[in-house]
Amino acid sequence: MTFEIKERDAAGRLCRFTTRHGAVITPNLLPVINPNKMMITPKEMKQRFGVDILITNSYIINKNPELRKHALMSGVHKLIDFHGTIMTDSGTFQSYIYGDINVDPLEIVRFQRDIGSDIGTILDIFGTPGQTKEESQQGTTETIRRAKESIQEKGEMLLACPVQGSVYPELREECARQLSSLNADFFPIGGVVPLMENQRYTDLVRCILAAKRGLDPSKPVHLFGAGHPLIFSLAVALGCDFFDSSAYAKYAQDGRMIFLWGTEKFDDLVELPCCCPVCSTYTISELRQLDAKDRTLQLALHNLYVSYAELRTIRTAIKGGWLWELVEQRAGANPFLFEALQVLREQNHLVWLEQFEPASKKTALFYTGPQTMYRPTVFRYHMRLCSRFDPLFNTTMVFPEGTKPYSMFYQRQMQQILTKKHVNFVVDSTIGPVPFELDEMYPLAQSVFPMSIDKETREITQHIMQRFLKTGKVIHWKEDMKLKQEKSKRSPFDFDLRRVSAVADMQFGRGASDALLNGRITIIKSKRTGKIRNILCDGVHVLSMRAEDGFFTLKLEGGRRLHNRLNYPLLRVVITNDAVPFVKEGKSVFSKFVSECDPSLRPFDECLVVDRDDVFLAIGRTQLTRDEMLSFRHGIAVKTRESLK
Repeated sequence: MTFEIKERDAAGRLCRFTTRHGAVITPNLLPVINPNKMMITPKEMKQRFGVDILITNSYIINKNPELRKHALMSGVHKLIDFHGTIMTDSGTFQSYIYGDINVDPLEIVRFQRDIGSDIGTILDIFGTPGQTKEESQQGTTETIRRAKESIQEKGEMLLACPVQGSVYPELREECARQLSSLNADFFPIGGVVPLMENQRYTDLVRCILAAKRGLDPSKPVHLFGAGHPLIFSLAVALGCDFFDSSAYAKYAQDGRMIFLWGTEKFDDLVELPCCCPVCSTYTISELRQLDAKDRTLQLALHNLYVSYAELRTIRTAIKGGWLWELVEQRAGANPFLFEALQVLREQNHLVWLEQFEPASKKTALFYTGPQTMYRPTVFRYHMRLCSRFDPLFNTTMVFPEGTKPYSMFYQRQMQQILTKKHVNFVVDSTIGPVPFELDEMYPLAQSVFPMSIDKETREITQHIMQRFLKTGKVIHWKEDMKLKQEKSKRSPFDFDLRRVSAVADMQFGRGASDALLNGRITIIKSKRTGKIRNILCDGVHVLSMRAEDGFFTLKLEGGRRLHNRLNYPLLRVVITNDAVPFVKEGKSVFSKFVSECDPSLRPFDECLVVDRDDVFLAIGRTQLTRDEMLSFRHGIAVKTRESLK
């Protein structure tokens, strides 16, 4: 098995997952195939939807003598005529629905191995929402015990070990940690179907977050029984890679159609609010004229079209960097889902989610409502503003919001004020306080807010502003304001140098500017835009400012200066001796060669590459978090830009 991150946004990831029967791209959906009753055959699914992974039930196959014989003789792939990746379930869900079933936990794992499953599943203990904590603890303990024994029987088959724990986050997290310490390959989050059936999405979110905290980040995570696309985007943003769906068939049999906002009874519709191939081929009256079997088939096809279209949208959002916008839009369609989104406002969840959030993104941050203010990107900016930004002067001039960039919009006023008094310039913006020197930095310049914001958002920004302005004198700018000339002699104020210094500290940490700018500074600007492009110190190129996000690209001399000044392990990615010669040649750092990393580094941050003796080797850009670098065995951890030859 290989599992490798290719793109990322939020805690979501677009990965390449490879088994013995080929590679699939995540996030992905596994349609449930009932070998006794195939409404849509796997071959047709492959042709229509490009399905390259699905799930079927080994308990059902094992229970039927004819299916069992065929599977043992020819394998599960020939049994259902599918040559992609097949995952098999063990019968746990049947035990939840029908009560105890006569299945031996080890025998069912051996059976899945013997019929050639690519991914088998242990027979875990389904934790129901109504359980007491003690009952749930007993179930997780038994699940872990079975996992330990089952792993010995898996052979070459990948083995899925579901995370249980009912609605108790601490049990979920502990179960996940213990399962991660075993030689398991795939981690479903189990026991959540009752939560989704009853739209208990707040509990679902807490279950996902708790499981993810304890799981090995280098292994795929599967949200068991999540077949409705309404919840796909939120689950992906929290780190789920796979879903499975029998809903496409069950809903169709019940005369229901899946849409992004929920489900609708076919009989209640007056027209088809969809442009999928089914809804584009038939009118609603034509569908009603079909016999029951054909109509059910068409509804099932529609349900799969909608489900796979949403997955394509999510993958596009991950690549484009607008997954959180999609999550918030989808949450607006369902009050229970919107309520679940409020869980992410809690400080402990924000702190956890922030570590996965890319340092900057390809697209602007779009406001969709008060929840936008709790995105990890905004949370990070507010935290760094309070911990890494040092105002130069004791007096701060606060301006109302204007056109971006603010320093250009208020350039005339700023110049007039500086002739009389040295002050800090800050805009009271819809995203919070924005010092002029940071106004080109992501997400400040790259955010789109309405002119008028709601009361809750305004209260949030005012709270942050009060924290930011808690010391020193504050003056609120007015058009007709007149300031008295300061009597003391003032040194010239270089705003460009101030911008470079402030951004360096925000990006690399407090004190980074002292290391980078210790010498004679030359700032080179774009002749076309007038914006800062390159920074030289004592004639040597140390930094380049990126036009797209207002952050710096680190040059080799800049990396050397930071390495000399900042204590280990700040900004470092430490590699093993085996990788040193390759990095010196300018090659990227692969995860399996990383031995340590600064925990404060985020995906797409500039970093220093060093050996185990802290010898400086190269500068580059991270692709993963620290925990991911130390867990993944495949894929790039750092894209090297320059190295010491």
